[in-house]
Amino acid sequence: MKLDNPLAAVPSVTRILQLPEVRAVAESLPLSLVTEAVRYVLDQTRTALSAAPTTIPPSEAEIGRLAAMEAHRRSEPTLQPAVNATGIVLHTGLGRARLAPSACTALRNIARSHSTLEIDQESGRRGSRRDHVRALLTELTGAEDATVVNNCAGAVFLAVSTLATGKEVLISRGELVEIGGAFRMPDIIRASGATLVEVGTTNRTRLSDYANAITDRTGLILRCHPSNFAIVGFTEETPTAELVSLGRKHNVPVLDDQGSGLLLAPEKIGLPSTQSSLPASLKAGCDIVTASGDKLLGGPQCGLILGARDWIARIHEHPLARALRVDKFTLAALEATLRIYREPNRVLTEIPTLRYLARTPAELRRVANRLAALLRKTLPSEAFTVRVIPEQSQVGGGSLPEEVLPTFCVAVTGALSPDEITAGLRRHTPPIFARIKDNTVLFDPRTMELDELTVITAAMSALQRA
Repeated sequence: MKLDNPLAAVPSVTRILQLPEVRAVAESLPLSLVTEAVRYVLDQTRTALSAAPTTIPPSEAEIGRLAAMEAHRRSEPTLQPAVNATGIVLHTGLGRARLAPSACTALRNIARSHSTLEIDQESGRRGSRRDHVRALLTELTGAEDATVVNNCAGAVFLAVSTLATGKEVLISRGELVEIGGAFRMPDIIRASGATLVEVGTTNRTRLSDYANAITDRTGLILRCHPSNFAIVGFTEETPTAELVSLGRKHNVPVLDDQGSGLLLAPEKIGLPSTQSSLPASLKAGCDIVTASGDKLLGGPQCGLILGARDWIARIHEHPLARALRVDKFTLAALEATLRIYREPNRVLTEIPTLRYLARTPAELRRVANRLAALLRKTLPSEAFTVRVIPEQSQVGGGSLPEEVLPTFCVAVTGALSPDEITAGLRRHTPPIFARIKDNTVLFDPRTMELDELTVITAAMSALQRA
């Protein structure tokens, strides 16, 4: 039956709240939350009917069902654990580095009690929060001193503000990066109160380019490793050690924004030997080195500032240092992560990021075969095809843009489209994130734990029954 005014058939908020299924939800959830969920569903219904007036209005029971679902959705936290089946080891959207078990334990212990964050146990007097990680950072990197802030962009901003406010900062044109979220290195330099001076060209910057740009107003030479893109072909860059020598000659400090935070020799985790590490940058003589804690270091999000004692002291005393400082949870997770590095035999087994990077094709194939077997037992063969295929994983997270790692993926095609499958997986609890390639859903075991195979299997089973 066609209604002259379908909007008139939309029930009131009060009417929907009186439905048994909605009243049942209101017994366990705040009434205000349930009411807002009802209003939202009714608004969506009115919008749909206005766009298509010939549409038959949903029944009260259907509106009530949708409102109950919406209320439950709104009651759940938006920040949830998730399954990363994309194979991207440092997936920014999925929180980058997965913490080591000991770091998770440290977080829980600090969260449920008071802590010695800024107090000296011996004297009972006020202490410094950076002392919890300073000795570990200097021991593991060879730096004279160290401090920690909220992230790597903050580390660069604080360091440049301290070393070069009112002065000029030399940086290669090929290193004027956008680090994500529209944050650009030129903007960070200008916001710090320094003047940006570009040297060289996009693809080639020689030592002479830096030397010719130095004046009595030069306050800093900045090397920024382009971690989220690569320039290939006819290229040239100045070795770090040569930049340091130039800086020493003119009494200009050199800051190396290393980015990835790698503490190990890259070959140990299957990365190219050309990849820089924190110890290597400091050994080359850089006055200041900055890096992220949640990339190849495998710890929590933070920005490491390492280097010469006098410069670090000035950075730590800058007014911005307090605004950018980290909290007790970051320090707890970082300290626990750094302690693992003291025992080399533990690093590749206990730090998930490094373990994922070091996984061999043979291991990945075994895990892929295991997941494929579980899915074949669960999904009807006449509706879904499950295969194990060779593929490539990405490091991700703004690290090593050109580097891909060999892997084996479980490829699923069938009755549901790839978009339908991945959307359903994202709605699962916990949400599961896979990737789509060539109209096929791929599950990459590089970034998965064994207990997550059954989670994926259960989600796929529920999806094909829906």
